[in-house]
Amino acid sequence: MTVALHGMGVSRGIAIGPVHIVERDRIDIPEYYIKDGQVEAESQRLNEAVTQAKQQLRAIREHIPATISSDIAAFIDTHLLMLEDSALTHEPLRLIQAARHNAEWALKLQRDALVSVFEEMDDAYLRTRKDDVDHVVNRIHRILLKQKPLRHEEPDSRLSGYIVIADDLAPADTVLMQHHGIVAFATEYGGPTSHTAILARSLAIPAIISLHEARRFLRQDDLVIIDGNTGVILVDPDKLSLRYYRQQQEEDKKYYSSLVQLKGAPAKTLDGVLIELQANIELPQDFEIVRQVGASGVGLYRTEFLYMNRESPPGEDEHYETYLAVLEKMQGLPLTIRTLDLGADKQVDGGRQTGPVQSNPALGLRAVRLCLKEPALFRPQLRAILRASAHGDVRLMIPMLSNIQETRQVLEIIEEIKEELTKQQVKFDENIPVGAMVEVPAAAICADIFAAQLDFLSIGTNDLIQYTVAIDRVNDEVNYLYDPLHPAVLRLIQTTLAAGIRAKIPVAMCGEMAGDNKHTKLLLGLGLREFSVHPAYLLEVKKTIIESDLARLVPIAEAALQAKSGAEVEELLAQSL
Repeated sequence: MTVALHGMGVSRGIAIGPVHIVERDRIDIPEYYIKDGQVEAESQRLNEAVTQAKQQLRAIREHIPATISSDIAAFIDTHLLMLEDSALTHEPLRLIQAARHNAEWALKLQRDALVSVFEEMDDAYLRTRKDDVDHVVNRIHRILLKQKPLRHEEPDSRLSGYIVIADDLAPADTVLMQHHGIVAFATEYGGPTSHTAILARSLAIPAIISLHEARRFLRQDDLVIIDGNTGVILVDPDKLSLRYYRQQQEEDKKYYSSLVQLKGAPAKTLDGVLIELQANIELPQDFEIVRQVGASGVGLYRTEFLYMNRESPPGEDEHYETYLAVLEKMQGLPLTIRTLDLGADKQVDGGRQTGPVQSNPALGLRAVRLCLKEPALFRPQLRAILRASAHGDVRLMIPMLSNIQETRQVLEIIEEIKEELTKQQVKFDENIPVGAMVEVPAAAICADIFAAQLDFLSIGTNDLIQYTVAIDRVNDEVNYLYDPLHPAVLRLIQTTLAAGIRAKIPVAMCGEMAGDNKHTKLLLGLGLREFSVHPAYLLEVKKTIIESDLARLVPIAEAALQAKSGAEVEELLAQSL
């Protein structure tokens, strides 16, 4: 009998094949005290395990084909950098020496301390970085405890065509899967913004997460269908299901082949309206794919990576050199740099601030609030962005603005820095556009007030949706309430777009909603003319734009604004589009 298991699809596509269940040996961490004469040997044991973990990751990195985008290797490099980070490796050595803990327990204590910090973060992308800590620490623990490598970590052509089911997977696991010919994976845990999920999208491997207790219903070599589009796994599918999904696979192949031909085509609607289609970028290594998909620029460049895996924040010159290197790769395309979006509750190394632990960090001292309170953190970045603006088309974007007083404070600081640079005879773009993220309902409702003060706005739907419907989108207990089509969300988007039109300034959208081509026509009908999306989805969105007739979409969007629920909007779109 066919059984359907439901999770969250994080990488689109369909795969059919037998199951390989990853059963990791439970890592029981021993706790004991070592004698004074054993300190040096125990420290050496930990150092050797860290060295071996580096060797393993470098070997995995070498499996990545040269033809694959460099951003894939960046995920492995992130874990290698963590192994070099004193926050992860030096503190356990100190615990061995000072408290006489064994290496495994000292490493566990530091792992617990780091994870507790990440769990307090309000930003979903940064909060899931705790998974990276776990992946790196687990690798070292397995070496210390002399556990055998997992099957998929060793060369094994017999795994070709399999679908992996696991509790969780590290980015290194995902890279090895593609190398061994594994066609898809599903995990019982994980988040949509985890490195593993992002990597699956980059590698075009169908993937599902949050498939709770899936291994209870699956056995080794069971035939399954995994649908990354809907987040569904069919166990023991019948002939009709197999026929249907194999046909879908063939249609998908034709569809994705046709997308490649759109790289150089303008994102223009059937009635001749040109749409701006840019890319969101996480790391400097990602800029290569921007050109590969033909993006017209970068609408969101996140800078938080500069503050992570370090003990002190980056200085002005480090910011400047980073942005300069990026601009060289952009070759004249516009670059929108978002300023620091961390919080005081986020003890992320270089962004670390002192202060009491906050009970509700998502509503606490974060992003621009932190920057205004800590100008020593904010001003070096602003100076660097302004200096970089002399070398290319740079736009400066402020996150998390919620009132006009914050906006005026930021603009005053920027003017002060401009005066400083002028006196120092340092070149910069005097007319650099300054904009803001609209990701708080208060900012959307008062978008006309912000639009009068700024050069552009960009709607961050990830936060806007979860703040509007009051849920944490990475919380498995409530993420079913995360609904981009909720009438309140659509009305806030429309309010923001209308404010931009009245003020004659551009309004973009850089949240995940912009990259989901199921929503593209609705957003066009609402008036959105600038999209910034994950590069993996850019060509899909472009195809939908090219096939759209704005005159037909406007009345559909107007009807959606009158709907009473997200389900009603979805039904309307299904009937009308």
